Amino acid sequence: MSALPTSISPSERRPIRELPDELISQIAAGEVVERPASVVRELLDNALDAGASQITLRLASGGVRLISVEDDGLGIPREELTVALRRHATSKIASLVDLETVGTMGFRGEALAAINSIAELSILSRFAGSDSAFALDGRTGELRPVARSTGTTVEVRELFFATPARRKFLKTDATELAHCIEAVRRHALARPEVGFSVWHDGKLVEQWRAATTREQRLADALSDEFVAQSVAVERDGGAVRVVGRAGIPDAARSRGDQQFFYVNGRFVRDKVLSHAVRSAYEDVLHGQRQPIYALYLEIDPARVDVNVHPTKIEVRFRDGREVHQAVRHAVEDALAAPRSGDAVAPAGAPQPFFKQAPLPSNASWAQPAIDFTARERGTGDFEAMWPRRDEPQLPRHAAEPAASPLWPPASAAPATFQAPVGLPTATGTGAPLATNEEAWPLGRALAQLQGIYILAENSQGLVIVDMHAAHERIVYERLKTQLDGAAITSQPLLIPATFAATPQEVATAEACAEVLPTLGLEITPFSARTLAVRAVPGTLADGDPVELARSVLAELGQHDASTVVQRAQNELLSTMACHGAVRANRKLTIDEMNALLRQMEATERSDQCNHGRPTWRQLSVRELDSLFMRGR
Repeated sequence: MSALPTSISPSERRPIRELPDELISQIAAGEVVERPASVVRELLDNALDAGASQITLRLASGGVRLISVEDDGLGIPREELTVALRRHATSKIASLVDLETVGTMGFRGEALAAINSIAELSILSRFAGSDSAFALDGRTGELRPVARSTGTTVEVRELFFATPARRKFLKTDATELAHCIEAVRRHALARPEVGFSVWHDGKLVEQWRAATTREQRLADALSDEFVAQSVAVERDGGAVRVVGRAGIPDAARSRGDQQFFYVNGRFVRDKVLSHAVRSAYEDVLHGQRQPIYALYLEIDPARVDVNVHPTKIEVRFRDGREVHQAVRHAVEDALAAPRSGDAVAPAGAPQPFFKQAPLPSNASWAQPAIDFTARERGTGDFEAMWPRRDEPQLPRHAAEPAASPLWPPASAAPATFQAPVGLPTATGTGAPLATNEEAWPLGRALAQLQGIYILAENSQGLVIVDMHAAHERIVYERLKTQLDGAAITSQPLLIPATFAATPQEVATAEACAEVLPTLGLEITPFSARTLAVRAVPGTLADGDPVELARSVLAELGQHDASTVVQRAQNELLSTMACHGAVRANRKLTIDEMNALLRQMEATERSDQCNHGRPTWRQLSVRELDSLFMRGR
């Protein structure tokens, strides 16, 4: 490897000159065409912009030998065929106004010229209403009449023949074929009304017929399981509309290979959008699992810039915070409803979520403030911190005993649960609860197993509930409601902790001076390049204040401040709820178990605990029969 010259003599200097058009196109091809799938993406964009209702992709050797995209769109007039292969020639935009409000898939006018510079390209097209079709040879420019119905066929042969070094970076034919199919799948998910078929070496390898609904295309292109294990997302915030489907936490995968996000019909990868979705799953996803989703964001084209990258897979929003909040709340709302209602829905019927019964008009709900200092003062049991007064009292049957408080004082033994609002309590005899018990999604409690699980019976079979995980979620959701944006208590440091800060950390600390106290932090400038940590959250007083400050400042510098505040508060409340929930090996009565089941049915996100683990599982009678080989 030769070293770069340290100096250049006048005789060695190269003059400034214009590059040849072919070299310019090859440079552009290096940005646009990475592999055969890149060509497929660009040609599909053009076919969809032409109004195609059926698109056929034919490949050979994974797309290296042949890529042919055939559509039944509007076609290209004869006089425009030769212009189509010139650099920056396009019918999509004509002015800066058009560029700022792009509504088509393609607009840059670089793809065909770039592809033609590194491969053998030909175009066959018949314009709507024309008497005949014409074929254009990209290398020679020859134009000749051919037979073809209305539409366009673009053939690309011997990809990278003009730049053989690029071929060395390609993978096997099977790998390149998989990438091409994935490129078609991404377009198919955005346009369910268009039919797609993929042929490879003369064999049909994938086909998606035109669908009438987005759910039908999702089932065809991804799987029926994807639709079954996801919930509908729909939120209309005026300027931003979010629809689609988000996978339930149980369907999360180790890889993010089933994450599809579209902005005005264009598949994109954007940090704002991916962070918004991940934030919505924070309370319900276990570990580093990746959620599955297919989400579609509709926004005024003038409020989003798609001219960010040559591949058009990145976008930039005018108001990123507005979009982030819209996406996050849309997914959160979809995941909030308990899925236990699915357990009792009749076969073939829609799967509505269980809804809590409305409170009577005379019911009151006055929650006192949470005393976060009770634990530090050592006033009794940890459970004594939670408020338990002024809960709505509903009329009860004369034969039913009154329920005990949900969080009893330390002197109460044994502790019991309070029945959820609007639902009857069970008797201690294990008798039928009520005439409408079949409508209870999680059924009627039968017994407790090993002091850990609750066994219940519903119309579908057996329900197994992790009582600690379930109660933990119930406590957590109630604490979040009661906190309602209150600041986290802080602990002043006797001696401030100083550290050498980067310019970005100093700027973030100054910009977020009003936000940091809500996190229980006080960070002030000590000098031009030094920050001082003067207070930390009370529950983290024993930790490293400098490391905490750096972590918070790094996150505040990347994400919206309100998101960081809410995450910090939720983590604190999650820890409190974990300690305050009922422990394993604690014996519960039938009354207590039934009360817990009813509260689960009425609590948001009760299908997962605070750490993302499932709280209940359903075993149908058919599954139980298979364990004992009944009917065989």
